[in-house]
Amino acid sequence: MLSQEEIDAAAGERSHLIELEEFVCEADIDSVYYDRAYYLGAGADGEEAYRLLHDALARAGRAGIGRWVFHNREYLVAVRPLEKVLVLQTMRFAEELVDPGDLDVPAPSRKPSKREIEMAGKLVDTLHERFDPGAFEDSYRERVLALIEAKGRGEAPDLPEVEETEDSGDLLAALEASLSSDSRS
Repeated sequence: MLSQEEIDAAAGERSHLIELEEFVCEADIDSVYYDRAYYLGAGADGEEAYRLLHDALARAGRAGIGRWVFHNREYLVAVRPLEKVLVLQTMRFAEELVDPGDLDVPAPSRKPSKREIEMAGKLVDTLHERFDPGAFEDSYRERVLALIEAKGRGEAPDLPEVEETEDSGDLLAALEASLSSDSRS
């Protein structure tokens, strides 16, 4: 069994530092590698260096790639500019990802027709929105909190019935129905 002191010693100096090893084009990092985001502050007497790094990364469109130890685990990280701050983005190591070629995904029985592709494209265009993260709320969390509050008041929770989803075997028919309902509204 390892003591906490031994584990802390194994973490080394990296537990207090973000060690950037290289700078890469930010657009070259596939989003599947990103995990969590943390805002970075300048620290004591670090305002000028912070601003310099932020502005240099923003101007070059680059992110710093390095390592950081947090909670006794080493993370691959990207430090990148976001508006007026720097963000430390924890990342997955390549060996943590499953190769899509290794997945057992059934092959389609046939290639979609040109008409089906055009209809799907129209549906995608019809439903296109500019991404606004503020428009989305964690409704699951809200329902769980409401259940906790009801149980805390001694009330029996009102559990909604689970609706069965219909199997839409004919994608083309579903696309046509969706497009025709959108054009009526």
